[in-house]
Amino acid sequence: MLILVTGGAGYIGSHTCKALAQANLTPLVLDNFSTGHRWAVQWGEVIPGDLADREGLQAVFQKYDIQAVIHCAASIEAGESMHRPDKYFRNNFVNTLNLLEAMVASGVKTCIFSSTCAIYGEPQWLPLTENHPQNPVNPYGESKRAIERALHWFSHAYGLRYGALRYFNAAGADLDGRLGECHDPETHLIPRILLSLLGGEPVPIFGTDYDTPDGTAVRDFIHVTDLANAHVRALDYVQNQQANLTVNLGTGRGYSVRQVIHTVEQVTGQRVPVREMGRRPGDAPMLVADVSLAKALFNWQPQYSDLPTIVETAWHWHRKTYAKVE
Repeated sequence: MLILVTGGAGYIGSHTCKALAQANLTPLVLDNFSTGHRWAVQWGEVIPGDLADREGLQAVFQKYDIQAVIHCAASIEAGESMHRPDKYFRNNFVNTLNLLEAMVASGVKTCIFSSTCAIYGEPQWLPLTENHPQNPVNPYGESKRAIERALHWFSHAYGLRYGALRYFNAAGADLDGRLGECHDPETHLIPRILLSLLGGEPVPIFGTDYDTPDGTAVRDFIHVTDLANAHVRALDYVQNQQANLTVNLGTGRGYSVRQVIHTVEQVTGQRVPVREMGRRPGDAPMLVADVSLAKALFNWQPQYSDLPTIVETAWHWHRKTYAKVE
C-alpha cells in the first residue's frame, strides 16, 4: 500500500516513514526541503515538491496509486507565528486545502493529519482531554485548528476519512541512531540543550515565574518513535473502521524546563549553561495530555517516552552527527 507522506524529510515525517516501512507499507515522500533533509529520506521514493503548487500536486496523484496521505508538512514554530501569522496561515491552512482538494479530485479518501495540542490554548483543566475548549494563544495553533475544521467539513461533503493527531512535545531520536531532530534555527528544548553541550550558546529559559512547581513551563514529552508508530495505528484504524479520529498523543506526564535540564545533566554528566529570560509570547504555562482515548481506540501506548530514554537517544544521535548534518 502506497502512503504519501508530506513533509516526509522532516523530523516526525522521516520517523513515520520508517514506521510505515516496518509495517510493510510503502512511503512516498513529498517535501520542498525548506526545513527537511535529503539524508532523512531513507525509506521510499522522494518527490521534490511544494503544496503551494496545485498543478504539481495533481500530477503526483495522477502518476502514483496513492491509497492514503499522512500530512506532516507545516510551519511549526509557535513563537515565530506570533510575528509572521501570514506565513502560518498560508503554509499550514491554505496549502493543506490544496492537498485536500487534490485528494478529493483523485479519489484518495484517507488523511492522517499532524495536529497539535496548541489548539487548546490556556488549559482550563489538566490533563487535557480531546473535548477541552479550543482557544489557541498563537497563530500556529489557530492554523491547525482551522485545518481540523476543514477536515470535518471535507468529511461531511466528500466522504474523506481522517485522523487528527494532536501532538504534544515530540522529542528523542531514532532508536537505531539513523534519524534525529535537526532544525535551523533549533528552537526545541531538548536538542537546544544538547547543542549547548556541543559548543552552542547557553540554553534560554523563557519564563521562571509561571504557576508551576519550579516556575518554569511544563510540557508533556513523547518519544518520536512512539509518535511515528501512532500514525501507523491511526491509519489502520481510520481505514478499517471507516471512521474519523481525533486523539491526543503524549504520555500523561509533564516535565518542567528545569527538570529536563536536570535529566540532561544526569544522562550526559555535563552541566548545562542556562540563561534566564522573560516569558515568550504565545507560550502556555503547562500542557499535559490525557491519552486514554488513543489507548482505547487503537491500543496505542508509549513505549520509549520516559524522559531518560528520550534524552539518551537524542544525545546519542547529536554526538554522532554533530557538524556532519547539512
